[in-house]
Amino acid sequence: MLNGLWLGFFVVAMVSALAQWLVGGNAGIFAAMVESIFAMAKLSVEVMVLLFGTLTLWLGFLRIAEKAGIVDWLAKALGPLFRRLMPEVPAGHPAIGLITLNFAANGLGLDNAATPIGLKAMKALQELNPIPNTASNAQILFLVLNASSLTLLPVTIFMYRAQQGAADPTLVFLPILLATSASTLVGLLSVAVMQRLRLWDPVVLAYLIPGALILGGFMALLATLSATALAGLSSILGNLTLFGLIMLFLVIGALRKVKVYEAFVEGAKEGFDVAKNLLPYLVAMLCAVGVLRASGALDFGLEGIRHVVAWTGMDTRFVDALPTAMVKPFSGSAARAMLIETMQTQGVDSFPALVAATIQGSTETTFYVLAVYFGSVGIQRARHAVGCALLAEFAGVVAAIAVCYWFFG
Repeated sequence: MLNGLWLGFFVVAMVSALAQWLVGGNAGIFAAMVESIFAMAKLSVEVMVLLFGTLTLWLGFLRIAEKAGIVDWLAKALGPLFRRLMPEVPAGHPAIGLITLNFAANGLGLDNAATPIGLKAMKALQELNPIPNTASNAQILFLVLNASSLTLLPVTIFMYRAQQGAADPTLVFLPILLATSASTLVGLLSVAVMQRLRLWDPVVLAYLIPGALILGGFMALLATLSATALAGLSSILGNLTLFGLIMLFLVIGALRKVKVYEAFVEGAKEGFDVAKNLLPYLVAMLCAVGVLRASGALDFGLEGIRHVVAWTGMDTRFVDALPTAMVKPFSGSAARAMLIETMQTQGVDSFPALVAATIQGSTETTFYVLAVYFGSVGIQRARHAVGCALLAEFAGVVAAIAVCYWFFG
């Protein structure tokens, strides 16, 4: 899938360049494409330097949380809920702890670090699977919730915005939180319908109703604020949550007699190993996207979509953010490249860049997750996993666009 996508970028760029040269007489198009390749290769290294620091930092703090027992506490707290949603998983099974840790990494926006943990969780669930080549209900629910990308603290999005010179990298904190909540809710409801899960079970309601009330009350409060106040609140809450979480991990770790510095270094080493493997993918995708933009093919496609949107009478400013949404189900690295490229060409705090950042933070690489997670345990029949995951993905994109018009429109 990624081979075809990556090769397709270059083939489309070549066809577009030949058309501009032979039909439009633009002989300088090839020089622009070559220049774009080298410029994007340089940008990849610049982004990678900050990504090294971000993943190293947060996996260090996540290791403190593990050793302090915070993850185990979360597993126990969520145990009753998972026992209702995943009735085939026995109480106290290791899969519950791994699922919780995976959600914690996803919640912090550490998508690359969450993958190894998620693979361990999928293998633990496979041990309980009565039909090894067919996805179990528990595996489907785990995968769809994973693909819905519940991101409570999108630190990597903050990092990309900071690297591109954003005055306030956390400006998209609240939009991402609202959009990712929508995608996760749709993912959960779609799986519940397909699996006939009893969401009206008293225990399930005891978890879902307070969360829904808090989110609903919070949105009602936001509805009373102006666009300027919304942006300011998003900034304050983003920075406060970020630093508050760090202090929470450190204080609880210290109280539990954890050697916090040694634990941080241990986790940071893992973060370094995770980050260093990302550079080849980042270079490959950024260069492909740069060539596609320089050839004029990307602009041509977006103009076509823009005319259709304008014909319906809708505002067209979100169209420039759609490349991120269109490639996100297939490749995280391609979507990351599209996001960075949008920031470069449109401006880091432009409306399309803010929409693209929100989409990136509230959606997941659905087909990649399906291929990697199910492929790792030999599952061939995905059943309703694909449909439910894509529905959650679509809900996240629509919610991201709507929320950004609310906050920044």
